[in-house]
Amino acid sequence: MSNSAEQATIIDGALNGGVRVDVAALELEHQAVAVDQNGGDNPTTGSQAFGTLGGADFGVWEMSAGTMYDVEAEEIFVITAGRGTVVIDAFAGQTEVSVELFPGALMRLSEGMKTTWTVTETLRKVYVTPASGEES
Repeated sequence: MSNSAEQATIIDGALNGGVRVDVAALELEHQAVAVDQNGGDNPTTGSQAFGTLGGADFGVWEMSAGTMYDVEAEEIFVITAGRGTVVIDAFAGQTEVSVELFPGALMRLSEGMKTTWTVTETLRKVYVTPASGEES
């Protein structure tokens, strides 16, 4: 299948069965991180949602080099490119933890976690989250 057919499928808002997407080559439009989330170096983020499957939304998210703060939603993801760390503030009886992120790293975040993302090499992940209104 050609890249133009893949791009058209994504633009239509859903990834149809049998369609392949080259996650590494996917072009994402970036936006500046909100001022209250900007932890330094003015990072940007971009994403592409692919739709819902079995009650879960999935897509690709990317962050440029820099630091940003976030309050997480329920999510599982795998890093496909880039490097960085995510610091998770103390949460639900667990102490603060710093996690290295690299291609192939699989991680779960829980709703409400306060995080600090420090990206040293543009970071890309494929994510899965409960669809709007769904519980984990």
